[in-house]
Formats: sequence, C-alpha cells, structure tokens
Amino acid sequence: MHEYRVLDSETIHRGWCYDLTAETVAMPGGTEEAPHTARREFLDHVGAVVTVPLDEHGRVGLIRQYRVPPKELLWEFPAGLRDIPGEDPAVAARRELAEEVDLHAADLVELGEYYTTPGISNELIHYYLATGLTPVPEADRHERTDEESHIELVWWDLGKALDAVASGEIRNGVCALALNLTRLHLERR
Repeated sequence: MHEYRVLDSETIHRGWCYDLTAETVAMPGGTEEAPHTARREFLDHVGAVVTVPLDEHGRVGLIRQYRVPPKELLWEFPAGLRDIPGEDPAVAARRELAEEVDLHAADLVELGEYYTTPGISNELIHYYLATGLTPVPEADRHERTDEESHIELVWWDLGKALDAVASGEIRNGVCALALNLTRLHLERR
C-alpha cells in the first residue's frame, strides 16, 4: 500500500473561513529518493454543522437563504461554520439553530459527518437532528444580518422535501444529504 506523504505545503491565500493551500504529495511510482509527486490546491476549511429541526408532527424546518457563489436563493437547513476554536460540533449545531431560526432543541442526535467536496476541499460537515423544539425567548434572540436577515423557517413534510430533491427544487447538496440522513434515521427507529 502506497503512503501518500505531504512533501511540501504552502498557504496561497488566507480567507475568512478557509485558506487556499497547495500541497505536493508523494504519489505511487518513483522511488524513495525520487518520488513521483503531484501538486494539488484545495480549500483548507474550518468545517461546519447542519441542524435538521424536526417538529412533533414529523415535519422538517427548512429555510430559504441567498448564497453568493451560485447567485440563488436555496432551500437548506440551519447551518454554520465551526469558526469558534475548539467548539464542540454539537454545541455549534445548537448555536446555529438558535441564531438562524430562534429554536432550542431538547434532544440532538448526530446523523454523521461527511466531506462536501473532497476533490477541492477538506470541509467536513457534522449533521444533527434536533427534536423537542421550543422557541428562544424574544430577549435572547440573535440579531441576524446580511443574507441571514431574511431567513424564514418553513415546515415541510419530510416526503415532500425528499420529492423536492428529486425534482430539483432543492438543489443544495448538503440539504439533500441531511434529508436522506433524517429519513434513514427515522426508518431505523
């Protein structure tokens, strides 16, 4: 089995939630003295969390949020960066749920952790299912700004949301995976 060793690493650009990094890696072929190498650029990302709110009727809470790279309003779940050093992913998931949709969860179940685009990024997203939902008191609510200022929570039947993935109405891959992870979790209970 070949050992893929990083021989050189360079930060090309520092960003607000990721760096653009270039690494030279020892590839199969060559020798120890003259390894075959490849240079790859990728986004070195802080990571993120996604929280799927599930109400007492079995509906999932989706938000519609503008995303700058695709220039579209997309259906998605409350989510955010793991930009507080050392913050536990479950704590970040609870924080994002409260900040984006003004909800607390009595119970949080980890659905898994997955890379978003491993060919160009090391972004790892932790997925959670939130139940036992109660509103955040008005005085404790987070003040949303920028693209978050127009977030609205819409409750969807899980089957309808999964159909929306199949039809292309839901185009956010992270959201599509979260819906399927939720379905699998509920089927296994």
